[in-house]
Amino acid sequence: MVYVFLADGFEEVEALTPIDVLRRAGVDVRTVGVTGKTVTGAHGVPMIADLLPEETDLASADLIFLPGGMPGTKNLYASDFVRNAVEKVLADGHYVSAICAAPSIVLGGMGILNGKRATCYPGMEDGMVGAIAQAVPCVWDGKIITGRGAGAAFDFALTLCEALCGRETADKIAASVCYAR
Repeated sequence: MVYVFLADGFEEVEALTPIDVLRRAGVDVRTVGVTGKTVTGAHGVPMIADLLPEETDLASADLIFLPGGMPGTKNLYASDFVRNAVEKVLADGHYVSAICAAPSIVLGGMGILNGKRATCYPGMEDGMVGAIAQAVPCVWDGKIITGRGAGAAFDFALTLCEALCGRETADKIAASVCYAR
């Protein structure tokens, strides 16, 4: 199970691209409305979340995903539920992923990138405390996967797919949408 945490002000492309790619691969993906059942993206696109935090079974999480966007990322970091979920999923040995501002504000703010290779939106690297910042579209280091920004959404989504389903499945999905990896 993959849980995508959405908070008002999330970046739509960064949220929807991984949802779409993972569902194409047959992965069970659920959106969680951290700020309510209807969550509005940074560009005014409303989404109705599948679940609210209290309906989320973190014990079933193979991966949780934090999209970027402003003020969405700050809203994610302000949530006790989100911070506790990140800690629990990592402690359980599963994946935590974040893109754009979320690696810096949420993961960096929590101090969990120390010694890890990671990427984030350009100019926000200082927030990734202790990380080995990489200026690339996507970084997979152990159980943490980070993406740079909206332009890297497909690379990031395919990396999540590869982590959960294998390289062959990720390559098939990429080919099916005419994306050159």
